[in-house]
Amino acid sequence: MKQIINSEQAPKAIGPYNHANKGCGLLFVSGQIALNPATNELILHDIAAETHQVLHNLKTIVTTAGLTLE
Repeated sequence: MKQIINSEQAPKAIGPYNHANKGCGLLFVSGQIALNPATNELILHDIAAETHQVLHNLKTIVTTAGLTLE
């Protein structure tokens, strides 16, 4: 059975898609950008800050799906 995943802690989807789909023991996560969900600010300071924000967004989606990054 397929489950649609949308996280309140990740940036809102800009378009007709969901954050992730879970099914058959797999999690398919949509691509993320360095958008801070609290401020809607696109992080463009440097690659380290951008990467940190993207990974934070991905972690919130994975956590909402009941999983971890481990």
